[in-house]
Amino acid sequence: MKLYYAPGACSLSPHIALLEAGLDFTTERVDLRNGRQTESGVDFLTINPKGYVPALELKDGTVLTEGAAIVQFIADLAPDRRLAPSNGTLERYQVMEWLSFISGELHKNFSPLFRPTSSEDAKDAARTNLRTRFAYVAGKLAERDYLMGSQFTVADAYLFTVLSWAAFVQFDLSDWPVLGAYQQRVAARPAVQQALRAEGLLK
Repeated sequence: MKLYYAPGACSLSPHIALLEAGLDFTTERVDLRNGRQTESGVDFLTINPKGYVPALELKDGTVLTEGAAIVQFIADLAPDRRLAPSNGTLERYQVMEWLSFISGELHKNFSPLFRPTSSEDAKDAARTNLRTRFAYVAGKLAERDYLMGSQFTVADAYLFTVLSWAAFVQFDLSDWPVLGAYQQRVAARPAVQQALRAEGLLK
């Protein structure tokens, strides 16, 4: 398998998941700013016409896109690692619930803060939404190590990735110390450290 990624982007989530799962894979960096070229010179649009990461290329050439789908696929390839509950269980749907929430309510609200063309009104609205959503997440994490309790799942890989963006857009998380503690807890995991180093995000 090959993961197409951009450093620190949402592709960090499946990168972490692949390492947590102990699977064999390669990576190829994508320059999303300058023509969407991969590091080997391939036009990324020929791999993922949507034009954004992550994209996971399977051995047979099939390309899977959308982070929430990719991380569940990865989890199901290594069920012994317990990165997602078994299919059909309520707990699995709860992980899917978290993935949907992170994607729609956190990830998307960061987008205006990264976009240079966003108006100040759009940025203020995004910050207001993020404050409400992070307060909700902090409440859920107040008495548990991870989103699903004591077990790290692919939802945590995604939340950790999104939380890491706060520093880049000067979004202050200090009102929720539990989120800072959670970030440190996830960051200390060996697979997370390995992914961060591989993407040049950690020396």
